[in-house]
Amino acid sequence: MASADFHRQALEHIDALYNFAMYLTRNPPEADDLVQETYLRAFRFAHRFQAGTHLRAWLFQILRNTFLTFYRIREREAAVAEDGVPDWDVPMFHDAPDETGGALEAHTDLERAMRRLPEEFRTVLLLAEVEGFPLDEVARVMACPVGTVKSRIFRAKERLRALLRDYDTR
Repeated sequence: MASADFHRQALEHIDALYNFAMYLTRNPPEADDLVQETYLRAFRFAHRFQAGTHLRAWLFQILRNTFLTFYRIREREAAVAEDGVPDWDVPMFHDAPDETGGALEAHTDLERAMRRLPEEFRTVLLLAEVEGFPLDEVARVMACPVGTVKSRIFRAKERLRALLRDYDTR
């Protein structure tokens, strides 16, 4: 794939990558940095991309791996945020439409429930159900077998159902 074509095609996924970065970091400046680092790595290693494979999944895999690397470094550096403000109150779905009343409450409850899931459950659910990745591409991003992805999605949905069971009666 020619360099200009690769760059053009890669940049078509910038919004989806930013959404995923916001989900992972819950911090706009960190999400910007993560997307920038993802593109730096993707462009630097473009020669490793296999033409005919799923570019979007490859970019998501780079973003996730970059996040995990930075996350591990950051955890070692500081266990507590400088300002003492927890990051769990930053919206996970930052680009959700404005909502009022019950819809906003349900959206907030869904975000809280999602945060209670283990990372590997949240991520597969986000990639498969929100981003619409096929299961084989989710498996590639997560570096695990498709069967594991299916199992994690099932278990994530089961846990969400349990956490949100009050909505069954509404």
